[in-house]
Amino acid sequence: MTDTRHLTTIEKRLLWLSHWMIHHANHVRPKVDGIKTGGHQASSASVVSILTALYFSALRPEDRVAVKPHAAPVFHAIQYLMGRQTREKLENFRGYGGAQSYPSRTKDTDDVDFSTGSVGLGVGITALASIVRDFVRAKQWGHGKLGRMVALVGDAELDEGNVYETLQEGWKNDLRNCWWIIDYNRQSLDGIVREGLFERVEKIFEAFGWDVVRVKYGLLQRAAFEEPGGAKLRDWIDNCSNQEYAALTFMGGAVWRKRLLDDLGDQGDVSAPIERRSDAELSALMENLGGNCVETMANVFAGIDHNRPTCFLAYTIKGWSTPIAGHKDNHGGLMTVKQFAEWQAHMGIAPGEEWDPFAGVPDIAALKAYLASAPFFSSGTRRHADRRLEVPRIEFETQREVATQLAFGKILDDLAKGNSDLAARILTTSPDVTGTTTLGAWVNRRKLFARSQADAFIEHRIASTAKWEFTPEGQHVELGIAEMNLFLLLGAAGLSHSLFGKRLIPIGTVYDPFVCRGLDALNYACYQGARFMIVGTPSGVTLAPEGGAHQSIGMPLIGMSQDGLAAFEPAFADELAVIMEWSFDYMQRDGEGDPDERTWLRDETGGSVYLRLTTKPLEQPLKRVDDDFRRGSVDGAYWLRKPGPNCTVVIAYQGAVADEAIAAAGMIGEFRRDVGVLAVTSADRLNAGWTAAQRERARGNPHAVSHIERLLDPLPSHCTIVTVIDGHPATLSWLGAVAGHKTIAHGVEHFGQTGTIGDLYRNFRIDRHAIAASVLALTAGRRVMEPQAMLFP
Repeated sequence: MTDTRHLTTIEKRLLWLSHWMIHHANHVRPKVDGIKTGGHQASSASVVSILTALYFSALRPEDRVAVKPHAAPVFHAIQYLMGRQTREKLENFRGYGGAQSYPSRTKDTDDVDFSTGSVGLGVGITALASIVRDFVRAKQWGHGKLGRMVALVGDAELDEGNVYETLQEGWKNDLRNCWWIIDYNRQSLDGIVREGLFERVEKIFEAFGWDVVRVKYGLLQRAAFEEPGGAKLRDWIDNCSNQEYAALTFMGGAVWRKRLLDDLGDQGDVSAPIERRSDAELSALMENLGGNCVETMANVFAGIDHNRPTCFLAYTIKGWSTPIAGHKDNHGGLMTVKQFAEWQAHMGIAPGEEWDPFAGVPDIAALKAYLASAPFFSSGTRRHADRRLEVPRIEFETQREVATQLAFGKILDDLAKGNSDLAARILTTSPDVTGTTTLGAWVNRRKLFARSQADAFIEHRIASTAKWEFTPEGQHVELGIAEMNLFLLLGAAGLSHSLFGKRLIPIGTVYDPFVCRGLDALNYACYQGARFMIVGTPSGVTLAPEGGAHQSIGMPLIGMSQDGLAAFEPAFADELAVIMEWSFDYMQRDGEGDPDERTWLRDETGGSVYLRLTTKPLEQPLKRVDDDFRRGSVDGAYWLRKPGPNCTVVIAYQGAVADEAIAAAGMIGEFRRDVGVLAVTSADRLNAGWTAAQRERARGNPHAVSHIERLLDPLPSHCTIVTVIDGHPATLSWLGAVAGHKTIAHGVEHFGQTGTIGDLYRNFRIDRHAIAASVLALTAGRRVMEPQAMLFP
């Protein structure tokens, strides 16, 4: 049995501090906007016993925890009690610069392991992080203790489909050392959890190899069940519906008494335990579910002596031990000022002592000594670091024709042949499209990761080009067709240096349109500050025969708008080589983020990288070694054909349509002598630098000039920019706003269809004839109608 003498004191302190924090934000702090600040008092109350037992009894420093979003106030209260959070931050809870509404690795100053907020994702990442932990520890360069990855889960989070995708992935990868603790308060945002749901949920967990531990009754209830008539009381509790139990809890002891006596009748041994308790005692008994009993939770946690994945189904009361306990509207509801004042008196907190972490504690010295001995907090900071890995020079020998997707695979294969520290730390992954995204050669050399699994094809000597051996030394994690898991794994691996003290270089590949299927998890991974490379390939209507379902349209705009992600779409292999070399360093940076005055990009902060690649082979330019090309490829653009002083037309392209843009420039040259061609490799970085420079000028620095402004500055005011991309035209259409040039934007705005590349390029007017026709229309002063091929045979 666990020594729990101080846990009940801690539990009470956390209950008070979390609720006071919320009350202060809503009813004490001056209002500015005139709207409710919020903070989820009831959701915090239901988990306070669980978190007390977890942090002050069960956890060790190597363990990592994802706390459900609505329990953030309890988490902040824990950190405050331990001296790791300031009163100033708590007084400004949900305010600018204050403790965050939901735990955040990047925005909170206390010890957040995993950000939560988008429900279900904080749950799933713990399982993927456990796989990453095994990946690191299996390597010769790995080290450290195998900590548990723990998620505190709101029961309504189990409505999220990605949770079940994660369960399946965990089973495939022999998941271990993972705990999910379900706060089973049987209430969701707007109502009550449906009856019988968790009998089915338990079966799902068990089917995927999890141990399921029901924690239904607290110490008071278990003791009452031993009394005469206790078995019938237990049966009544087991048979009571979720809604009824919640309603009776809200109404309190007197109503509990009447209902129990009405249902059980005057049967002597049954009614005696009810009658000998006061209303308050009876209410405490009926609310003493397992998840609201800190002693029970501590002992249940201590009883786990294996590393199998474990789901704890902890029965709780939403709003436990507060005046709003059990009410179906309590999710977003708050105690009124009157209710809170009465509850404050009940909690024994004198006016003026509300922020005192030890208010009402009879033996403060003893409690402080206990807190100082809590194992989880014993090792100081739990944010680790690792050295930056040297990036080898990445080059690509020019071939007459090659696609960027193929070039990507070749670059990785070249890295696999070498013995660089960087190559040893690469973790690749893909949702069942490893071969078709050109990772096959890498996997053949660097193998698949598994703690123990054989390849039957090798074992039986069956010929195959994919010699994919499973081994602990493997560096590729093969996933099922679930893009949410892809980004959760990339997020976990991209935090490995901080979580486990060993840096990984995670690279994930996926068909470009299906980035959208994992977009929530992609945003979540970036919000955590994870560092990874995502390769979307093949992309666009260029993937012509595959049809509209596989042809991406809006992905370049997603790349531009996603914070923490630098998006590139190179056309040529040498551009890709330069960008990948830069990216491997960029993914390891963690600087202060002062903008580089050359580009006004905050490159020292580092971040993740998105490469949008294609299967379309392009004729490659001759070998280019000049600094303008290398620097421009990373900064976002360079002049493929520099404009002269009388330039009237610039064709700006990004990605696979490079050949169409170049050919159009040649066609236009017959009647326009001075035509510039701008090779855009990253509309994202161009746009970010431009907007940053504008902000800087507005702050009083007239010398702030972005990369794209310098590139376009020599153009005459009457010059027209024609943009083209195999993607949404808005990606490049903003270029005209940089210096006030007329712009004609070509791109894809509607779902594609099957056909040849030429068919689709003509259909969407991103072919050379359409580009040239737009320019000719300027000359003729009228709109040129189809067919364009008649104009430029």
